[in-house]
Amino acid sequence: MKIVALPEVERRERASVAVGTFDGVHLGHREVIDASESVLTFDPHPVSVVAPQHTPKLLTRPERKAELIASLGVQELIVIPFDGAFASRSAAEFVDEVLVDALAARQVAVGENFRFGHKAQGDARMLAADRRFSTIVHPLLEVDGEIVSSSHIRGLLLAGDVAEANKFLGASFQLCGEVVCGDERGRRLGFPTANLIPEEALACPGHGVYACLANGYAAAVSIGVRPTFQTGRGELIEAYLLDFEGDLYGSQLCLQFLQRLRGERRFDTPEALVAQMRRDVERTRELVDVHAARE
Repeated sequence: MKIVALPEVERRERASVAVGTFDGVHLGHREVIDASESVLTFDPHPVSVVAPQHTPKLLTRPERKAELIASLGVQELIVIPFDGAFASRSAAEFVDEVLVDALAARQVAVGENFRFGHKAQGDARMLAADRRFSTIVHPLLEVDGEIVSSSHIRGLLLAGDVAEANKFLGASFQLCGEVVCGDERGRRLGFPTANLIPEEALACPGHGVYACLANGYAAAVSIGVRPTFQTGRGELIEAYLLDFEGDLYGSQLCLQFLQRLRGERRFDTPEALVAQMRRDVERTRELVDVHAARE
């Protein structure tokens, strides 16, 4: 898939274009994108520019979003660098200058709640009324009686319900980061962990222990503040990779969350914690085996 930033877009044949923020590329987004040749999106998230105090935690970094969009067979991803100047454009200017002049859109696909232009004055009805291109307006998708939305998925992740979030995403929620040095307490307990520091801008599952895949290995992952010990380090993501030997410091680790095992809790003794960790590891192995059988 070709990735270009507006305005560095070459002259083109008229194409079908799906337009949206597409954070998470969830099942609803996939319906909008389906069968489109090009996808037009924004970076950073528009809310971070027009109302920074309400900036949402992102489900996907730009590179992960591009990866997911490419997996849908899209030929071209067009990224609009969203800033104050672009936010000040009127809805009519967005249609004229971007959809018609720059992209030569013959068909535009959006979700029914898509808004655009200064103060969000443009909507799907405005696009549908324009005769220079055809417009497909996709209704909001429901799964098991729930509207699929990025905000709902963020809430599920915060509550620790990664399995439900994955159902709406259409893929396992993923977090990636550089492995940093910890206090090596896991190593002393017999469970050496690869540690990530949660990024403020990204959504993260709530405190607890999770069954994950980590760079292809089954992994029991703890997110929280380690209440059994007084560490003073703040929130940390600790991944124990089953059957892995080696040093991951400084490397990139990608975690795919499959299911929550339990909440974070304080144990009276390190021995009680180790006994629970053994149970967590065995349950993780079972869940990863089930996941592999379904794939």
